[in-house]
Amino acid sequence: MFRLSAAVGLTALCALMAGIPSEAGSDTSCTSTLAPGTYGHVTVPAGAVCIIGAGPVTIRGGLDVWGGATFVFGDEGSPNTNATISGGVRSHDAASVQIHFSTISGGVDLSGGAGPFGGPFDVTFNTIEDSHINGSVSITGYTGFWQGFIRNTVNGGLTFNDNTLADPDGNEVVTNTIHGNVSCAGNDPAPQVGDSEGEPNVVTGSGFGQCAGF
Repeated sequence: MFRLSAAVGLTALCALMAGIPSEAGSDTSCTSTLAPGTYGHVTVPAGAVCIIGAGPVTIRGGLDVWGGATFVFGDEGSPNTNATISGGVRSHDAASVQIHFSTISGGVDLSGGAGPFGGPFDVTFNTIEDSHINGSVSITGYTGFWQGFIRNTVNGGLTFNDNTLADPDGNEVVTNTIHGNVSCAGNDPAPQVGDSEGEPNVVTGSGFGQCAGF
């Protein structure tokens, strides 16, 4: 339900926003949207909202999303909207980080959250879906309403710790292929299939804590 609402809001917001591609070596502060093109390092400043509904977008210097900010790239119904991100993805107490159909090199580190309510969608949620990630993934301390990590391929391990969500159907970690170890602890709810109707994860390494037998 929340992902559908976000997709509707995404279409409306993107119709009102415009962005200009930057030089590949520069820094770009995204406070509305980014037009298709190539960018260097991209930052979403504290409290800002950056929603990207058209691609392709290439980010060559990494992506940082700061406190209370929202970053959305694409949605699960738009497989032709693609991003390539080199230099990794990092969030620091962000409200929402939502990335779909992307290739990320340099890993993903999402740390902290801004609570379950607020932002452009009234409720906050993280989700990384249908993406190929080269590097380790760490998702820790998120305090939003819902969170998903679904249908991704990870060339590295996954650490998923201390994520406390308002939605008992949250922390959906499902249908991923992970070439490394998976460690989960202190999550409420524990990592689960939820209502995603997804498949078990394929893990080539070992599972620890709440992800033992993952």
